[in-house]
Amino acid sequence: MKTLIVALGGNALIKFGEEGTTEEQFRNLKIPISQIAELARNYNIIITHGNGPQVGNLLLQQEATEFVSKRPLQILVAETQGQIGFMIESTLDEELMKIGLDEEKLFLTVLTYVKVDPEDPAFKNPTKPIGPAYPVRTKQGQVKTAKGWRQVVPSPKPKKIYQWREIKKLMELGSWIVIACGGGGIPVIKEEKRLYGVEAVIDKDLASSKLAEQVKANILLIATDVEKVAINYGKPDQEDLEKLSVSDAKKYLKEGQFPAGSMGPKIQAVINFLEAGGEKAIITSIEKINDALEGKAGTQIILDN
Repeated sequence: MKTLIVALGGNALIKFGEEGTTEEQFRNLKIPISQIAELARNYNIIITHGNGPQVGNLLLQQEATEFVSKRPLQILVAETQGQIGFMIESTLDEELMKIGLDEEKLFLTVLTYVKVDPEDPAFKNPTKPIGPAYPVRTKQGQVKTAKGWRQVVPSPKPKKIYQWREIKKLMELGSWIVIACGGGGIPVIKEEKRLYGVEAVIDKDLASSKLAEQVKANILLIATDVEKVAINYGKPDQEDLEKLSVSDAKKYLKEGQFPAGSMGPKIQAVINFLEAGGEKAIITSIEKINDALEGKAGTQIILDN
C-alpha cells in the first residue's frame, strides 16, 4: 500500500472561538480521524499535527503561578506530543472499532525530535508568536501583533527527523498508523555527539514534508481550515484553485499571495515534497480529506511537465 501523510492543522482540535476544553477537542477530532480510519483500509498512514493552542495554554499555566518551576519550550512541545497523541489514539481506536478494523490496525505515537541548524538565521530574528496575548507589554521579547503583545521565538527550518527509520520500518510492516512530528517536532541541535533541545518552534507542515521525504511517502495531504488554496484571498476577485503547478506556486509565493503566517509554509512544504520525489500533494479542509484524495475537493499541487 502507498504511504500517506496527513498533516492536521490546529483547527482539528480547537476551532475558532472555542475554549479548547477536552470535550471540544475530542469532538472536533472525530471529523478528521473518522476519515483517516476509513483510509487505513487502503493506505499506510502517518498523522502529523499542530500544537499551537495547547502549548500556548501550557505557557499561560506557567505564567499563572510561581509555585512550580518553569519548563523550556522544547519540554512543553514534548508534553503536547504526548497529550495530543493520546487524544488522537483514543479517537482513532474508537473509529477503527466502528468499522471493524481494530483487530487489523495498530497505532503508535512517536516522540519526535528534529535537527535544526544552530546557524539558522531564524535564531537571530525570532518571528513566531507563541503563548497568550496581552493588552500591554509585560516583559522583554514580546512584539505587538493583531491579537496583542505576544512572545516571539525562532522558527528554524527542519533539517532531519531523527526517528525516520523507526517510522519507515513501521510503514513497511503495513499494519501501523503512526502519529509523529507533533507541533513540528522537538527542535534539537547536535554538539559533540549529544543532542540538546533549543527554545524554538518548527513549522509542522515543513516538518511533515521533511518526514515525507525521508520515509519516501507517496502522498502528502495538508488539512487546514479552507477547502482550497486561493489567490487574492479575501478580495472581490478571490480565485479558488483546483490545481496549482509548482512553478505557479513559487511565483505566487514570491508575489506575497501566500502569507508566512498562514498558507505560505503549507505551499513551501508541498513544493519541497514534490521536488524531493513525492507523487502527489494536496491542500484541503479538515472536513474534505477523503474527497480530496478522490479528486473531488481541495487543491492538487502538481509538478510542471
